[in-house]
Amino acid sequence: MNKYDVNDIRNIAILGHQSSGKTSLSEAILNVAGVISKKGDIEKGTTVSDFTKEEKTRHISISTSVIPVEYKGHKYNFLDTPGYTDFVGEVNSALRVVLGVIIVIDATKGVEVGTESAWRYIRRKGIPAIIYVNKMDKENIKFDKVLDEIREKLGKRAVPFAWPIGRSADFEGFVNVIEMKARIYDGEKCVDAEIWDEKRDKVDKLHDLIIESVAETNEALMEKYFGGEAFSLDEIHQGLREGIIKGELTPVIVGSAMKNIGINTLLNMLWDYMPSPTEGKLPTGINPETNEEITRDVEINSPFSAIVFKTIMDPFLGQINLFNVRSGKVTRDQEIAIAQNGKRIKMGQIYFMRGKEQIPADEVVVGDIGAVVKMADLFTSCTICDPNSLIQYREIPNPPPTLYLAIKPKNKNDEDKISESLNKLNKEDVTIELLRNRETAQYLIGGQGLMHIEVILEKLKNIFNVEVLTEDAKVVYRETIKTKAEAQGKHKKQSGGAGQYGDVHIRFEPCVSEFEFAEDVFGGAVPRNYFPAVEKGIKESCEHGILAGFPVIGLKATLFDGSYHAVDSNEISFKLAAHLAFKEGCKKANPTILEPIMKLEVSVKDDYIGDIMGDLNKRRGRVLGMEQAEENWQKIIAIAPQSEVLKYAIDLKAMTQASGTFSIKFDHFDEVPPFMQEKIIKETKEETK
Repeated sequence: MNKYDVNDIRNIAILGHQSSGKTSLSEAILNVAGVISKKGDIEKGTTVSDFTKEEKTRHISISTSVIPVEYKGHKYNFLDTPGYTDFVGEVNSALRVVLGVIIVIDATKGVEVGTESAWRYIRRKGIPAIIYVNKMDKENIKFDKVLDEIREKLGKRAVPFAWPIGRSADFEGFVNVIEMKARIYDGEKCVDAEIWDEKRDKVDKLHDLIIESVAETNEALMEKYFGGEAFSLDEIHQGLREGIIKGELTPVIVGSAMKNIGINTLLNMLWDYMPSPTEGKLPTGINPETNEEITRDVEINSPFSAIVFKTIMDPFLGQINLFNVRSGKVTRDQEIAIAQNGKRIKMGQIYFMRGKEQIPADEVVVGDIGAVVKMADLFTSCTICDPNSLIQYREIPNPPPTLYLAIKPKNKNDEDKISESLNKLNKEDVTIELLRNRETAQYLIGGQGLMHIEVILEKLKNIFNVEVLTEDAKVVYRETIKTKAEAQGKHKKQSGGAGQYGDVHIRFEPCVSEFEFAEDVFGGAVPRNYFPAVEKGIKESCEHGILAGFPVIGLKATLFDGSYHAVDSNEISFKLAAHLAFKEGCKKANPTILEPIMKLEVSVKDDYIGDIMGDLNKRRGRVLGMEQAEENWQKIIAIAPQSEVLKYAIDLKAMTQASGTFSIKFDHFDEVPPFMQEKIIKETKEETK
């Protein structure tokens, strides 16, 4: 692969709804650029970007692939991302290192949920985009309707830079509205043609509209426009470029990835209108030793710095780390530092990755995307840099898990292997969470949805040959008391020789804190040196409540009387006496079961607010309030019992056509309704038999 200056590089993410044609577009780009002579087939599993076993089996993109392409003396690094919302972490990683985006829309379906999600991502981050309306060669396509939907749902800034043409109902090509040139598909490739008369008026109006947009980009062009002077093509490109980079315009072009229609135009527009690495914001981070904010110049003579944005666990090559160079350059054996921990290491063999293909490289320069193999010290989101000029960039943000499943090995011999294997997969996918719940004895895996977790478990089987069984995560309940009660606990044991004697009177009552111990003993009825033993006995008793064995919280115990024996009393005796008092006192103090209450923040379109609020009420939830999230979106803030929202991630997708998102965290414990407590107690006792 040739060497390129930073200004000749474009880093572009490909986003869109699942099955809109993102991977097919990648194949078309590779084909048009001459990288591959024949396009791969998604159904046959022969595409460059979908190369994992899981992607080939499911016929969808699961992870982001880097597709470098050389075209007309420039280098494009395309990042083909998954369309399913379960794999949002992959999209976050890609958007961390690009300055431009292609949003792919299926012309037969229009603006879908994934399209809107992609649009929201880039608007938040201020990343410019080109919209590629794919599958225009399908039957019964009404582009006017698709365009209206784009402008309605994605904003009026979406402007057609190409207009479809064809005789009868057939899509044969398009007019490049900027350059006023027609491109017609002749069965093998697109060739230049005349603009047909019946399309001339429409195209002229669009061209005039775009020229007006160009005039608004700066005063000099505005004066020229009102003076009746025509703009040169360079002036048009420059004016549009400024508007697109600022987000004031979003070009819409048409084509067919299957027939390579619109691909050349797309590549040319990416060069003309998308920013180079030098045109983005200066890379800003902190000095990890002083926490001082610092920036780097985006040039090859600056000290080296890069961010690792993706880790791949290859079954044959081991760990592969993809990185984007933010300043300077890096070569093999160059000494680098990991900013997060200060560790100094030597850079391994570097490559450019194209799907799973490794292309050896002498160096990776500022702006470019490279890869390094078998460097176990590196991890996703880490900053690598010149050890003599440290900088640490912000980490890639990822949402916390929304769904947890419990797993256990299908084969008991794999017990130890599960944790080790999943931890390796966790390096590849940082959006999963692994934890062992000591109270329920379950090993839990958390992810962004059911498909996300299923894919992780497929990888576990395919890469590490470990199969697991899944079950629902168990809810961790608590017990408490509702009233005040007093109880005596007397432990007396005499079997020859030294005996055991401990006698306590304890008052139990509810409290706000998890546990409190106090003493109110007069006259030395219980010697002070036994107080710690009494407290310890109650604390240990709180680990298993009397109703179903759940931990007890919100309890205050006050030792107020008792007796002792000068010879037989000892710490163990008073500890056991406290245990007896606990059991008796809790029975009298109206014990009850508490359940964890979760706080949810649910972001949905205005259309779904009524359905979501009604559903939360059915789940014994309570809506606390609502906030305006974005235009036509609301954030519903609510609380609900954990038992009612264990699979809310699945249900929310079904209720909102996969557009709704939510976050969830523990808020507090609250009493379980009496009619449910008997069932919980019965189920728990059956499990512990």
